[in-house]
Amino acid sequence: MNGLNKNMLGGLIGALVLNIVHSAAKRFDSQAPEVDKVGEEAMKKTVRFAGFKPPQGNTLVAATFGADVASNAMLYTLIGYGGQKNRLLKGALLGTVVGLATLTIPEQAGLDAEPIKKTSRTKLMTVAWYVIGGIAAGLAMKAMEKR
Repeated sequence: MNGLNKNMLGGLIGALVLNIVHSAAKRFDSQAPEVDKVGEEAMKKTVRFAGFKPPQGNTLVAATFGADVASNAMLYTLIGYGGQKNRLLKGALLGTVVGLATLTIPEQAGLDAEPIKKTSRTKLMTVAWYVIGGIAAGLAMKAMEKR
């Protein structure tokens, strides 16, 4: 497997880990971030802006999930560039930056950020889940390098 494919697969693994952590946390903690709600609002507004009727129900959930996994996978793919050294550190740093951006961009885009900013703990979890995804992506890439 070439480097590009390893980076892409590692990014996908990181994105899936991120989404699993988000989903599991929401089931056990009422203060857990609900990034999916912000994503669904963004999906509806984007589709409406493009002149189409936005999806609803399970179609909206599936479309948002797909867009979320794809966009996070692309971001986490960046961890694999710039050499093999420090992939875990790069994953943690990228996760931190993306997590912090997730806390600031929704309001700038006219979205309701309350689902990810309910409490200080919610904000911390929002950033932490992206860090976990970044580390998972870095670990996956590192494991594939050894093959």
